[in-house]
Amino acid sequence: MFSVFKSLKDIKAEVFLVDNNSVDGSISLLKEKFPQVKLIANQINTGFSVANNQAIKQATGEYILLLNPDTIVQEDTFAKTLMFMDNHNEAGGLGIKMLDGKGNFLPESKRGLPTPAVAFYKIFGLSKLFPNSKKFGQYHLTYLDKNKTHEVAVLSGAFMLMRKTVLDKIGLLDETFFMYGEDIDLSYRITQAGYKNYYFADSSIIHYKGESTKKSSVNYVIVFYKAMAIFANKHFSQSNAKLFNVLIHLAIYLRALMAISARLIKQLFFPAIDFIIILANLYLCKNLYEINFKLYPNFYSQEIINVFFPLYTLIWMTFTYFSGGYDSPLKLGKLIRGVLTGMGFILVIYSLLPEFYRFSRALILIGSLTTLLIYILTRVLYNVIGIKKFKWFNANTVNKIAIIGSETEFERVYDLLKQTNIKTNFIGFISNENNGVKNKNYIGHFHQISEVIDIHGITEIIFCAKDISSKNIIDHMVTLVTKGVEFKIAPPQSLSIIGSNSIDTAGDLYIIDINNIGRPENKRAKRLLDISVSLILLLFFWIFIFVQNNKLNFIKNCFLVLFGSYTWIGFGKLNRKDLPSIKPSVLLPIDDNNKNNLVNNYNTQFFNYAKDYQINTDIKYLIKNIKYLGN
Repeated sequence: MFSVFKSLKDIKAEVFLVDNNSVDGSISLLKEKFPQVKLIANQINTGFSVANNQAIKQATGEYILLLNPDTIVQEDTFAKTLMFMDNHNEAGGLGIKMLDGKGNFLPESKRGLPTPAVAFYKIFGLSKLFPNSKKFGQYHLTYLDKNKTHEVAVLSGAFMLMRKTVLDKIGLLDETFFMYGEDIDLSYRITQAGYKNYYFADSSIIHYKGESTKKSSVNYVIVFYKAMAIFANKHFSQSNAKLFNVLIHLAIYLRALMAISARLIKQLFFPAIDFIIILANLYLCKNLYEINFKLYPNFYSQEIINVFFPLYTLIWMTFTYFSGGYDSPLKLGKLIRGVLTGMGFILVIYSLLPEFYRFSRALILIGSLTTLLIYILTRVLYNVIGIKKFKWFNANTVNKIAIIGSETEFERVYDLLKQTNIKTNFIGFISNENNGVKNKNYIGHFHQISEVIDIHGITEIIFCAKDISSKNIIDHMVTLVTKGVEFKIAPPQSLSIIGSNSIDTAGDLYIIDINNIGRPENKRAKRLLDISVSLILLLFFWIFIFVQNNKLNFIKNCFLVLFGSYTWIGFGKLNRKDLPSIKPSVLLPIDDNNKNNLVNNYNTQFFNYAKDYQINTDIKYLIKNIKYLGN
C-alpha cells in the first residue's frame, strides 16, 4: 500500500481494498495507516471476481486497475501506464512486466489464449522445450521479447488496467470463476469487443506470489484447470470445449499424480534408504556374530529375527526423528541421543519379553552402535555431495544480511531483526545517504552494493522502503539477480519484513515474537505431550471425568488429541496468518478457559505463547484448566 500511494502522487485516484474475511488483523492496521482507503470488508470469502466487482461498481474513475495486495509498484508505474492508455485509444486493457521476489521475470506477465492446441503444448511440456517457437510458445508468448511492449491476448489479474467505458460495454468479471481464469475470460471479452490488450514493458512491479495457492500443489492444479474448463465451455465451440475438457482432466490427473509422487519421494526417500541400510546391517552383524561367537550359522531363529530386526530398525529411526536427527541443519548430538534412546527403549522391551523371544542383548548393542555409525557416515556423504537437507551443524545456513537505507531506518530494522529468531552472524549497513556515516556496522554506500555483496559474502539484502524508491529497489533486484542473494523489504513503521523468493512460497516474514512454537523440536515435543496426556487421561478417565464440566466431550477430546486432529493447548480454531500453524486446540493459553468469560481479542497472550513456548507452558495450562478439558 505504501508503494501504491507513492505511485499515485499527482494522480487523482480512489483506492479500494476488498477484504475477504481475513483473520490476520490487517483491517485494523489498514484503518490506522491508510484511512483514505475505501474499505469493503466482507464477512465471507467471496472469491476474486465478486470482490473486485464490488469495488468496480463503486468506482468513478476513467480507468479501473485490478491490483493484487502482494505487489509493489514503482513510483512512475501508474503515470507511465496511464499515459500509454491515453495515447492508444484502441487499448482496452494493459498488463505489465512482473518480477518475483528475487528479481526474476514472471512469464505470466504476457500470455496467449489457452486454446486446446495451446493447452496441449503447455500440458505436455512442448512450450518449455521450444520457448522461442511461435507455435509451441504461445501460452506465455515466450517468443516475444520481455523487454519490449507487445500486443497480447491475455492479461494477468495481478495487474490489469482497463478503461471503465470498456467494462461498461462488456460487463464486469464473471462471478462463475471463484479463483483463476477470470482474468483470461475478461481479457478475451475485451478483444472480442474490438479492443486490444497490451503487455507494457517500460515499467515493472514485484509480485510476491503464492499467497492463495502454491503452484506445485494438487489444489492449485485442480482449481486452475477447472477454471479453464469453465472458460472453454463458455467461449469455445462444443467440439473444442469437449476436447479441451479431455485435456484438462488429463492434466489434472497427471499433475496431481506428479505432485503426490514428488511429495512422497521427497519425504520418504532418505528414510527409506536409512531403513534399508540399517536393516541390512543388522543381518550382516547377526551373521558375523553367529560365525565368530556362536561358532555356526543360523544360530538364531530366522522367523524371530525377521520380525524383530525391522521392528528394531523402526524404533531407532522413530527415536532419531523425535530427537531431531532428521532436522536441518544436522547436529551430531541429536543423532546420538536418538539412537541411544531407541536402544534403551529396545532393551526395556527386551527385558519384558518371554525368554523364548530374547535372542541376544549383544546384537542390540552392536546394532545400535553400527546404526549410529551408519547415520554419521551417510550424513557426511550427503553433506559432501551438497544435499542441503543434511548440511552439517550450522555450516552455510547462517544468513549474512545487509540493510540498505538511512542510519535511522537501519537501527530500527536492526532492532527488529534482533527480536526475531533468524540466525545471522553478520548484519551490515549500506547507506543511501551522502553525509558522513558513523555507524560501526557501515560496510559501504548504495552505489557500491555489488562489490559489497562479493567482499562480505552477503546472502540477503533488506531494503528500507522509507528511504529507497520502489523503482530503485526493483532496478537493483534485476541487476543483482545473478548474485544469488535473497531480497526483502522493510515497510516504514512496520514490525515485519516481507519477502518471497519463488512462485511456490508465500511471503517470507520476519516478524517479532511468533516463531518459537513453530520450530520442529517444539512441534515434536508438543505432539509427544499430547499423546502422553491423552493416554493418561484415558487410562484414568474414571478419576478425571468427575471434575469435567462436559463429561462426554472430555472423552471425545481425548481421542481427537490422541489421533492428531486436535492439540490440548493452542489458538482454538483460529487460522491466522500472523501466528504459527498448529492444530486446532481444546484450550487456549489463557488463565481462564471458561467459555462464558471469553472475549474476542487475545493477541498479547497468543503472541507471548508462540514466542516463549516451552513444554512446561502446556503442562501449566492443562493443570490450571483441567476441568475444561471437555470444552
